[in-house]
Amino acid sequence: MASKLFAIIAGVGPGTGASVARRFAQQYPVALLARNPDNYKPIVNEINSSGGKAVGFSADVTDVKSIRNAFEEISKEFGNANLAAAVFNVGGGFVRKPFLEITQEDFDGAVAATSRGTFNFSQSTLPLLLKTASTNPEYPPTLIFTGATASVKGSANFSVFAAGKWAQRAFAQSLAREFGPQGIHVSHAVIDGVIDIPRTKEWKFDAPDAKISPDAIADAYWHLHTQPRTTFTFEIDIRPYVEKW
Repeated sequence: MASKLFAIIAGVGPGTGASVARRFAQQYPVALLARNPDNYKPIVNEINSSGGKAVGFSADVTDVKSIRNAFEEISKEFGNANLAAAVFNVGGGFVRKPFLEITQEDFDGAVAATSRGTFNFSQSTLPLLLKTASTNPEYPPTLIFTGATASVKGSANFSVFAAGKWAQRAFAQSLAREFGPQGIHVSHAVIDGVIDIPRTKEWKFDAPDAKISPDAIADAYWHLHTQPRTTFTFEIDIRPYVEKW
């Protein structure tokens, strides 16, 4: 395990976040962020008991003070280690309502996690990734954002969710153009389909393999991280073979 580098995953829960944490923990110590400690404690214990290193931090990415405090704690915990990769997997903001039924609270909540959270997380991680880039690491320092179908398609009744996800994608695209020439690989993943996580276990489809494996998403993120500077992929679409798009 590379001891002079570490990874940060924000939005860790029992699904995709846990899978991404497991995958990156095979190579690096990992800092895992979630608002509720109950979301990251099981995966922290699992990684540590299997010989890796994981530390959980409670943070609300929509609150600049909260995210700053978390990164101060991360700095104390990981010392002089450099940041190899940062993954923004924060959920929230899912609103499915006819537009004229949407409230101001719906709107504020929908854009907070996606756009404000993306802004806060990026401002906290990019200085660390730039520092890493100057050390000529094995893999380019990487910043990955988990997107959704709504990142590229504003379907009926998903107006504010799409607005937040489009904003997140716009952030990612702009950051990729600004920081790519500085050696930072910024990438956005469009997750187009239902992910096979505990919350969706009872959801039934005609095909038995119609859900997206979170472990496969994690493998795709690892692949993005290991791409050389000559082959940066900005956007990747991940969907089941039966998904209509």
